[in-house]
Amino acid sequence: MTLTTEETTTDVRVALPPTTKRTGVLPTTGAPLERPTAAAHLSDEQVQQLGAELDAIRDEVLAARGADDAAYIRNMIRLARTLDIGGRIALAFSKTRVGWAVGTGSLALGKVLENMEIGHNVLHGQWDWMRDPDIHSTTWEWDFVAPARGWQHTHNDIHHTWTNVLGKDRDVGYNILRVSDEQPWKPRDVFNPVVNLFLAPAFEWGIASYDLEWDMVKAGVKSKEEFNSDLNALKQKAIRQVLKDYIATPAAGLLAGNSFKRGLAGTVAANMIRNVWSHAVIFCGHFPDGVDVFTEEMIDGETRGDWYIRQMLGSANLSGPKVFHILTGNLSHQIEHHCFPDLPSNRYLEVAPRLRETCERYGLPYVTGPLHTQLFQTWRKICQLALPDENKAETLKETFLPKWMRRRKAAVATA
Repeated sequence: MTLTTEETTTDVRVALPPTTKRTGVLPTTGAPLERPTAAAHLSDEQVQQLGAELDAIRDEVLAARGADDAAYIRNMIRLARTLDIGGRIALAFSKTRVGWAVGTGSLALGKVLENMEIGHNVLHGQWDWMRDPDIHSTTWEWDFVAPARGWQHTHNDIHHTWTNVLGKDRDVGYNILRVSDEQPWKPRDVFNPVVNLFLAPAFEWGIASYDLEWDMVKAGVKSKEEFNSDLNALKQKAIRQVLKDYIATPAAGLLAGNSFKRGLAGTVAANMIRNVWSHAVIFCGHFPDGVDVFTEEMIDGETRGDWYIRQMLGSANLSGPKVFHILTGNLSHQIEHHCFPDLPSNRYLEVAPRLRETCERYGLPYVTGPLHTQLFQTWRKICQLALPDENKAETLKETFLPKWMRRRKAAVATA
């Protein structure tokens, strides 16, 4: 996507009009003001057909939900809680290094499952159809410092509505990182790699701060009353998390004859492992090479089919075995998640081949790759965009692009 000179003079990282939701049902016919380059070859009729095909896939999965899906999430919750409690007991009562490592690992794994495969997806409303008040998007509170209700606003309401739309989707750099060439460079961007390096192990605290929307208060979009209410919710949640992880668990170890520091080190390490993992998976969902960004003007007049295309072009997948997908909360299927955010996460694995085939049939890119590749590309981009000379950064990026991507870019440029 190429922005005009006028557009590039606008700070697309912080601008956000008062209206943050798109209301109503998108039309099935029509066309946006400008289709992304990767989808420019499609006619309005083809886009309409694509939208109908993806709607049919969604309807098919919704109709097939049943007892097996309900059993899946309930078993996953039992597993996560067993690992969490088992890890805390091991940290409290074991007196060996192996016991400490097993306890820390078990607690970290329980937190990963609770945060990624359970918390994120329950809060999306993927399991509301079960009508279980204990596993519902309106009642669930996750093992994460960021309060669930505030996160649902910034993530479900804003990010999933305005996916990768510059100036509207605040997840494009989280207001602290430059992650796209289209974002004007600022002197603070030289710290891009350092900021991201410190953000990873403290990711839950970074998200909690981000959800307060400090910049919205400064811009006059969010009232001080709303901000203070969110801040109080965060304080209460943070106190509970600190008491549980950094006071109660180490204190239990103290009563069992272990040192307080031993238990504290275990819970700090478990949280850091979960944070680094979550940060890696989530950053790989939108920032690797080949992922597109959009302007608000481009999506004016967006149809249902164009909305699907934006979700597919603005997301990236991770490849790996089934257990890997579970540990990522199935956010390894970021494309499928963005097209169908309300489908149960355990269904993304079976839906993915159908979306990939659809992309191939319509000549659309389907960005996917192993974790190490996507993570390398993400970090490379963050480091390159710290440079003020965008031409130099572009040259360096071209040098390391895979051959298939260089060929695709060359074909687009000469089309």
